[in-house]
Amino acid sequence: MRSTSPLRPGRTEPGPGAGARALAAAIGLLIAACTGPPPGSSIADGPAAELAARLIGPTPMEDDLRHLGDRIGGRATGSPALERSVDWFLGKFKEAGADLAWTEPFPVPSSWAEEHVAARVVLPEPFRIDLVAMPYCAPTPPGGIEADVVPVGAGDEAGFKAAGARTRGAILLVDTKIIVTFDDLFTDYLNMPPLIRRAREAGAAALVFVGARPHRLLYRHIAGFGPVPLPMAVLAREDGLRLSRLAGAGPVRMFLDLAIRQGPAFQARNVLAEIRGRETADEVVLAGAHLDSWDLGTGVLDNGANCVMLLDIARQMAAIGPRPRRSVRFVLFTGEEHGMFGSLGYARTHAAELDRHAAAAIFDIGTGRFTGFSLGGRSDLQPFIEVALRGHEGAAGLTHTTDAYVGTDNFDFLIEGVPNLVANQEPANYMDSYHAASDTFEKADLPALRANAAIAAALLWGLADAPGRAPRQDRAAIAEVLERTGLAGQMRTFGLWDAWENGDRGRPPAQP
Repeated sequence: MRSTSPLRPGRTEPGPGAGARALAAAIGLLIAACTGPPPGSSIADGPAAELAARLIGPTPMEDDLRHLGDRIGGRATGSPALERSVDWFLGKFKEAGADLAWTEPFPVPSSWAEEHVAARVVLPEPFRIDLVAMPYCAPTPPGGIEADVVPVGAGDEAGFKAAGARTRGAILLVDTKIIVTFDDLFTDYLNMPPLIRRAREAGAAALVFVGARPHRLLYRHIAGFGPVPLPMAVLAREDGLRLSRLAGAGPVRMFLDLAIRQGPAFQARNVLAEIRGRETADEVVLAGAHLDSWDLGTGVLDNGANCVMLLDIARQMAAIGPRPRRSVRFVLFTGEEHGMFGSLGYARTHAAELDRHAAAAIFDIGTGRFTGFSLGGRSDLQPFIEVALRGHEGAAGLTHTTDAYVGTDNFDFLIEGVPNLVANQEPANYMDSYHAASDTFEKADLPALRANAAIAAALLWGLADAPGRAPRQDRAAIAEVLERTGLAGQMRTFGLWDAWENGDRGRPPAQP
C-alpha cells in the first residue's frame, strides 16, 4: 500500500511537475560541484528529473543514516544488531511506499564472533598489546598460548626463508605498510592466502600482523572467504612496531589469547523492496548494497550510507507517481563480509528469473563521489549506461571501466551472466575507516551522498525505462570475461574457482 507522503512529519517535499523541474537547475549546480559537467549540459525533463530533484533534498536520508549508525550500530551477519537492522529497513521500505517489501532467507555456512582477546609481551620486558582477532580465524587453545615471536618480514617467500626453522611452534609477526589506496588493500588481500599457506607449512602456532592504520586504530582485516585454520590477529600499529623492533634485537616471547565463538551453518536474511514497472513488471533492474558490517565501528561508510541511499531512491520513486517500464528491485544483502553469501543466496533463490534481470547495479564504497561505473568486464554495457544518464548534469564527468574483480555483491551476477555494474567512487575517507572502529556517522559526506543518489536514481530509472537491454551472457561468454579480465586468477587465489568450474556457483554448463 503506497504512502501519500514519503517524508516524515515536519519535512517539506518538492511538489510534482513544474515545481520539481524548477529545482533542476539547482540540482545541476549541486551535482556539478561534485562531478564537473561540461558547459551546456542540462538535466533532462520528466520523471527522472523530478526524482533527482527530490533526492537532492530535503529528505529523511540523513535521519535514516544517523539512526542506523547510532541506534543500531555495527551489524555482523548473525548478530542481534544485524537482525534488528533487517527488520528496521523492512519497515522503512513499507513506510516509504514501495509496492512490495519482504525478506528472504539464505544459508551462511558458519558463524564466527570474537568473544574476548588478550595479548602481552612476556620477555624481554612485559607490556600489554592492543589487538583484535582477524575474521574467521581459529581460536587459540583455552587459556591462550605463550610462544616465541619470530618476524617473517612481509610474509613473502623471502621472509619465511630468513626465519628458517624458528617458525615451528612460534607466533609469527608480519610487517605491513599503511594502507592508503584501494590498490594497497587489494594487493594485501591477494597476498593473504599464500601467506597463510606458508605459515601452516612452517608449523606456526599463530600469525599476528602489525596494524596497517596509524594512531592505534583497530580494524577487522579479512583473511579470506571462509574459516582459516590458524589463530590470527591485527595488532595496534604502534604496539606491533615496538614488537618488531624488539624481535629484531633479540629473543621475544608473547602471550596470546583469542577466544572465538564458531558455529554451524545458519539462516540469514536479505531485505527486498520493489517499485513495480508499468509495462514489463516481470523484468527487473536490481539496485543492491550490503547491510551487514563489522562490529568495531557502526558501519556507516561500509556500507550503511548506500543502504539508506537506496531506501531514499525507493521512497522518492514511490512518491512521484509515474513508474518506469521495468520494475526496480532494491536489495540490501547481508552476509557480504562473510563471503558475499547474501547475493549468492539471491542468485540461487531467483535462478529462474535471472534471464529477466536487465541489470544489477551495486553500491559499496562509502560516500565518496561517483567517478563512473565498473562494468564487470563488459564493454557492451557502456552504451546502455550512457543513454540512461544522458542529459543528467551529474553524469557528465563520469568515466566507466571494464574491469572485473572479487570483492562485492556483483560477483554472483557476473558469473551468472547478468549485466552488472559497480559504482566507482573517490576514496575520500573510506580507506581511513575501512572495517575500523572509526567508521561512524560523522565520517559521512552527506552532500556527496545526495549527489550520488541523484545519479544512481537517474541510472536506475534510465535502465528500467529503456526500450532495450543488454543480454544475459552464456557460460562461454562468462568464461571469456573471467580470463580476459584476470578475474579467473582472483577466483583461484580466493578459493572460488572450483565452485565455478564444477557448476556449483555461477551459470551452470548447458544440459545436453
